[in-house]
Amino acid sequence: MDTYTHGHAEPVLQSHRWRTAENSAAYLLPHLRPGTDLLDVGCGPGTLTADLARRVAPGRVLGLDASADPLDEARSAAERAGVEVTFAVGDVYALDLPDASFDVVHAHQVLQHLTDPVAALREMARVCRPGGVVAVRDVDYAAVTWFPENPGLDRWLELYSAVARANGAEPDAGRRLISWAHAAGLRDLVATTSSWCYASPQEREWWGNSWAGRATASSFAEQAVAYRIADHAELEAVADAWREWRDADDGWLGMMHGELLVRV
Repeated sequence: MDTYTHGHAEPVLQSHRWRTAENSAAYLLPHLRPGTDLLDVGCGPGTLTADLARRVAPGRVLGLDASADPLDEARSAAERAGVEVTFAVGDVYALDLPDASFDVVHAHQVLQHLTDPVAALREMARVCRPGGVVAVRDVDYAAVTWFPENPGLDRWLELYSAVARANGAEPDAGRRLISWAHAAGLRDLVATTSSWCYASPQEREWWGNSWAGRATASSFAEQAVAYRIADHAELEAVADAWREWRDADDGWLGMMHGELLVRV
């Protein structure tokens, strides 16, 4: 079983709820049409799924997550958006779906958490119809950068990468998407990048608070302690570093994401 480094604590879901088609799947939008059947793997609390569903209605939309924990919230998000989406627990390595079931198979920030992203891509391609697309987007943590310089945030990145790799996952997934797709036998692809930038006071408040919370009260924090990668005092220092960045008038942070559109 894969281990989700972030978990579903409130500081994590707080960031996931912010995701929309525009800020998290712009590379996919030109390929969506009304009536498109779409599978969203790793849907989490469903805000992105619901936004994609709005764009493909009346197409069939299914959101799957490895955990049932966020799915009630996902159903509420779809209801608020006025779109019809089915949500269920699913295994990306063994999707309980027939071959060629969907026009678009989408996974946002999923492959970085898997022990076998190549197998996951093969399975996603299996359930995609000929002529359809598999769309994946993952951050590259080694490319995350910020200002002002802060040794506490340097340590945060070291700790996060160590915990993810202890889980058998790859935090620098963005740069590896092409190689994983090729290993899965997928060759008809287009690779792009895009980024998130947090610089306004409101953005720093939101992102800084999210990671300050994750540093001490999330699965990441629990795993860091359990794996003896960090102790509670060090995690508190990381949380303080995020608050310092949050409060810096000239604070800035950029996150680069790799994106891949694979034609099946």
